[in-house]
Parts: sequence; C-alpha cells; structure tokens
Amino acid sequence: MPSPRSADRPAAQPPGRGSVDALISQARRLKGEVDAVRRDAPGDGSRPEERWQRALYDLALHQLDDLDAHLAQLRDGPQAPAAPWTAPAPPPAPAAPCTGSLLSRVGSAEWNLLTDEASWSGELFAILGRDPAAPPLTLDELPSLVLDEDRALLTAMVTDCLVDARPIDGEFRIRRPDGGLRTVHMMGEPVLDADGGTVSMWAVLRDVSELRRTQQAVTESQDSLRHHQHRAQTEHRLAVELQEAVLPPWRGALRLPHQGPRALDLAAHYLPASTSTLIGGDWYDALELSDGETLLSVGDLTGHGPTVTSGMAILLGALRGMAMAGTAPAQLMALLNQLIDATVQPALGSAVCCRYRPDTRTLVWAQAGHPAPLLYRDGTGRRLDSPDGVLLGATSGAVYGQAEVTLQVGDLLLLHTDGLVPGRSRDTAVDRLLDLAPRFGEARTAQDCVRMVVEEFGGAERQDDACVLLARVAS
Repeated sequence: MPSPRSADRPAAQPPGRGSVDALISQARRLKGEVDAVRRDAPGDGSRPEERWQRALYDLALHQLDDLDAHLAQLRDGPQAPAAPWTAPAPPPAPAAPCTGSLLSRVGSAEWNLLTDEASWSGELFAILGRDPAAPPLTLDELPSLVLDEDRALLTAMVTDCLVDARPIDGEFRIRRPDGGLRTVHMMGEPVLDADGGTVSMWAVLRDVSELRRTQQAVTESQDSLRHHQHRAQTEHRLAVELQEAVLPPWRGALRLPHQGPRALDLAAHYLPASTSTLIGGDWYDALELSDGETLLSVGDLTGHGPTVTSGMAILLGALRGMAMAGTAPAQLMALLNQLIDATVQPALGSAVCCRYRPDTRTLVWAQAGHPAPLLYRDGTGRRLDSPDGVLLGATSGAVYGQAEVTLQVGDLLLLHTDGLVPGRSRDTAVDRLLDLAPRFGEARTAQDCVRMVVEEFGGAERQDDACVLLARVAS
C-alpha cells in the first residue's frame, strides 16, 4: 500500500512530443561525437586493447542507433485506431534474465588459427550459457549452438572474414544448453600478420534478445492495429450499404397514400452517432399498404455493426410483410417479439408501429418499450398515452396493448428513437421536443419541421444514432 505522501504525489506524466524530439537530437549529437572519437582513436588496432576499444566504439554506435529508433517510436507511435481494439498478448518472458533490460550484455572472443586456441571473456560464457570452467568453443564448434536456419549465415560471415579479410557484422540465434533461445549480434575482424595473412579472428558479441523482442512486439502491435483498422472500415462500409438498402429510398418529402384526400405529408431524417464509426440498428419507415392505409414505424435494435444492422433489416422486412397482410399494430409487436426470441443471437429492441386510416383520420398504434409519438396541434404539443408494451426480446410470449387517436387536419405527428436529443433522459428529451411546438405551428410542411429538429439537435455530440419521422395531416 502506498504511503500517504506517495499517494498525494501527482502521477508522473508521459513526456511530450517536444521532450522526445529533444532526446532524439541529443542522441544523434552524441552519436556524432562518439563516431568522431572512434575515427580519431590512436593506434592501428594491432594490439588487443585497441581492438577492444574500437569494438566498444562500434557497439556504442549500434546502441545509439537502437535508442534513436526507440525514441522515434515513442514520439510517433502507432496511428490511433478508428474503432476500439484489443492489444496483443505480451511477448513471452526471456529464457534467461538479461541485465539492464534493453541494455545488452557484451562479451569478446578471439580464435587463434595457428594454435587452434580460443579465448573468451567471462561475459561471453554467460551470454551463451556455457560453464566458465569449460574450454571455449572453437570456430568449428561454435555453429553447434546456432539454430539450423541461421547456421549458414554464421558460416558465411566467418568464412568471409578468414578468407577475404572482411569484417563481421550480423545476427544469429543460438540455443543455450538450458534450452533458452537468444539473439546475438556479432561484430568481428581478422587479425593479420606482417605478410597480410590471417592469424586469428577477434569479435565482440552482444545479446540483443530483449531489444529484438521489443521490436517484434511493436511490429505485431502495428500489424494488429492495421488489421483492426481494416476490419473496422470494412464493417462500417458493410453496415452503411446494408442500412441504405433497407431504409426507405425516398429522401425529402413524401405523400401517402399517393391518391386521394386526407393524406399524410411525410419527412424523415437519420442522424449518425458522432462518437463511433459503427452504424447502429435505428430505422424509420413509411409505407402505403394494400388497403389504402399508411404504415408508420420507427425502432432501434441495440448494438452497432453489420450484425445489428442485418438484424434490423430482418425486423423491418418482417414488419413490412406482416403489415401488408393486414396485421394490426399490437399483433405486429407480439410477432416481432417472437421473431427476436427465436433468433440465434438474441438481442433487445424497441419499436413503435402506427396504421393511419385516411378515410377517418384515425391512428391505431402500439409500442414495445419505445418513446410514444408526440402530437402537435394548434401550437402546442403533447405525448400520446402509451399502451402496454415491453422491449422486443425481453420476455417470451409478451402481450402488447393498442391505442387509437383521431387526428385533425394540420396535426403533426413526431416519431423518434432514443438519442435524438443527446445527453438527456427520455422525459427531458420529450420536453425539449415539445418546446418546438410554436415553431412547428409556423411551418408549412413536414420537411420544414425536420429541418428545425436537425438545426436544434443535429449538431450536438451524440453517443448513439437516432431517427426522426414527422407526418402532417393534409386536407
């Protein structure tokens, strides 16, 4: 448990981009200074201590290159995801601890070609997992530690060094006697006699296992991020295409039924969520039925993405088909509830369904856990009294009530889904919508009323998508 003093101390904040840029500049300046010292170092490298000094300079430059790369990753990082994603599992723990985490162990070795003797530093025994009391491995024995797929690389590097006097600079993986796998970076050079012949090979070996694990973890994280971004983009495109295919094709104003008096002047709008790239299950619909009546419905299936959008498409298709067959709104809700209850992936949904009879201007409607329609008349508005109805999918065998109201010429009916008024409770949202009554009274068309709703609530940050459908009773 932290002490009170440590608990009161503010948590350390990550360095800003400017701070990281300053560190990168310092690392690169230090690299230039080390390189200048290496070039100006006295001696021709004929003595072991000179070779060791020069090798340490080279290793320092490699370390600074790695530090530069890590600082760049810290500054730039992976691109922010479009949708929430799960980080990959951390890399496995190393088989043997490495002092200083990313700071590598460094050992040295020299192989004398004339006497076939080998000389190793104590740290090299630790890197390779060898008993310090055992004799060092010869150049012929060294490949026995190397993985089969890397053995040819080591052989080629040693051969080029001994035959063509080329310096060694490469990596290979070894299997330690305890079974641990390590990655070793080897830098070496031939030692020549006065006639230019190779008499020995001298090398420094650095354990870079932790560094490579870290780089691999970064690469896997970036690959995973790209995969999730691609998947999110694909899911968003599929959901949008499915939604566009299912929702009514009409845009702007619509008059139903198409022929005859006492029709409804209709307009609707879909408002996407501003905090998510995924499409939800909200819908609106207006359809002229075979008996001359008009079907109005809005609804919302919980969740986001193609699965939810496809579920919404199934519900809306079933609703349209049953309404065409003359099913009353209350029975429609009961059948939709059975449909959700029978699906492989259960879900919850809400809906309101209305049938408008133009000959009597009667509206018959039912709801399933959904906001009731709002009725505006003569500059005032009220919420219709809701018949009984639980959420779709909440319980099997649910029974739904049905209500009826007679409309008048000029009446405006507003149907909407939750989330139309962002950040508000259902009751508060209704009050805000009812406050629009005086403005609706001055509007000439349903489309004008939709524009007022969008102007009032469309620009706010919303956590979920929403739909609004308005119907004005024409003369």
